[in-house]
Amino acid sequence: MIHTQLEQLYQEIKPHSDCVVVAVSKYQSVEKIQSAYDYGQRDFGENYVQELVQKHEQLPKDIRWHCIGALQTNKVKYIAPFVHLIHTLDRKSLCDEIQKQANKHNRVISCLIQVAISPEDTKMGGCSFEEFESLYEYALKQPNISIKGLMGMASFTEDKTVIRKEFQSLAKLYKKYPEFSVLSMGMSSDYLIALEEGANMIRIGTKIFGERK
Repeated sequence: MIHTQLEQLYQEIKPHSDCVVVAVSKYQSVEKIQSAYDYGQRDFGENYVQELVQKHEQLPKDIRWHCIGALQTNKVKYIAPFVHLIHTLDRKSLCDEIQKQANKHNRVISCLIQVAISPEDTKMGGCSFEEFESLYEYALKQPNISIKGLMGMASFTEDKTVIRKEFQSLAKLYKKYPEFSVLSMGMSSDYLIALEEGANMIRIGTKIFGERK
């Protein structure tokens, strides 16, 4: 089933050949993740650090693990040795901790700045548009952090006009920074709109793995 779902997804996004699919494996079994890996999937996203660490220990080491959930500063040390991309850098205190832990492990950790594009930002995290420039400039001064681009989460609504406007607001900011290479937006319910608005990384869970238990 997972192989079929992945095949359908990759056929669907074929016109967007530069798009990276991050398979969101939160609450999914190691066996299901292994099945997706066997298909050829290499990018996986986890919301919770403890689960991310456990799965990293049990699964093939060439998996590129993405931290896509709200990240507490005291949890950074657990993922710093191996995380491929942190999607949720949204404040200077977190920036300080990522720099500290990356330096300890002699790594440069790639990050996306999460921007709050939805009125529901209190639940989803992210810096405001007004805070973005200051945070970005601060992150640029950290030698062990590499800012690759932006991440955003649209409102949970059936109104596609609202979702599109939110994605457009993030894409507009992204275009102002030609040095950026990653625009991470779009999930199982809205990834087609995200792709239409310029996303080149989408985070897909239930469409690949089915409903979470």
